Amino acid sequence: MTVVPSPAQPGAGLLRRRRRAALVLVMLAASLIAVMMAGLTVGAASAPVLPIIASWFGFGGVHDLRAADVIILEQIRLPRIIMGAMVGAALAVSGAILQALFRNPLADPAIVGVSAGAVLGAVTVIVLGTALFPGYVELAGAFAIPVAAFVGALIVTLLLYRLATSGGRTSVATLLLAGIAISAFGFALTGILIFLADDAQLRELTFWNLGSLAGATWQKVFAGGLVMLASMAAIPFVATALNALALGEAAAGHMGIDVQRMKNISILCVAGATGAAVAVSGGIGFVGIIVPHLLRILIGPDNRFLLPAAALLGGVFLMLADTISRTVVSPVELPIGIVTAIAGAPVFILILLRRRGVIGL
Repeated sequence: MTVVPSPAQPGAGLLRRRRRAALVLVMLAASLIAVMMAGLTVGAASAPVLPIIASWFGFGGVHDLRAADVIILEQIRLPRIIMGAMVGAALAVSGAILQALFRNPLADPAIVGVSAGAVLGAVTVIVLGTALFPGYVELAGAFAIPVAAFVGALIVTLLLYRLATSGGRTSVATLLLAGIAISAFGFALTGILIFLADDAQLRELTFWNLGSLAGATWQKVFAGGLVMLASMAAIPFVATALNALALGEAAAGHMGIDVQRMKNISILCVAGATGAAVAVSGGIGFVGIIVPHLLRILIGPDNRFLLPAAALLGGVFLMLADTISRTVVSPVELPIGIVTAIAGAPVFILILLRRRGVIGL
């Protein structure tokens, strides 16, 4: 006797996946709050966190607290934590969008050269800005470096897409090789600029090599955060289209998706988010490959849930990495890029080995 599957079964499976995704999103949001509170508490100097937070909401007075404690919390730790959450979210979302756009899980802003382009743009303004672009630096003010990093990331993303895509198909091998070449070229040009920098500029550029959140200020939070948030605000508009793109560009077009428009929006989102993240924190790698890969295991590849989950988990991951970097060799601070590389390199190798048949290795 032939058993006919119930038509309700596919719907039930979809409902279970959506409930699991919703549960993961709630858990990630709670984890983000918990990690932020932990980040406020952990540090070389102890500060009464709860009384200071209570004073923000009118419970208790600031006059009852030491001025040094308030400064530590409000001017050092809080902007660092907020910036870490935004940078982690921006890098994770950029990685997820790139992977959906290129239709492979190996794309990452750092690996494929987007971060190198952003670093080159930012370093160019830091070293040569006052000499070559004085009007731009004066006009843009705090936005000068984020905008330059955005332009560098945008140029690399467009070039990468042009090199790796042919006839509507994206070559994973070409993507990786082109990314390696672009990264090497970008870092070579960055090295030349660093060689030309004076002592004051060298001190400013030190954290760019491995990334750091130590230079977080409210000015950087607002300047870079505005660009990152604006870039990630497009998530609801591209998520469904990226899902359709998984079936191929032709199929997505038949479903009524404006493929080229979706590509343009996605590229601008990646360039803006990555450029601003690099501008305020330097080059931090592997966030964009670890976070989406873990989330696909947990909730599946649906970008309607994957992209917001990536933003939350990216913030959690980078703030945890920052906490480790601040405490593992305290009182010295370990560059955060070292922590993310130690965690990310094995994951990248694992993904590479699992997909070596597709890549042709």
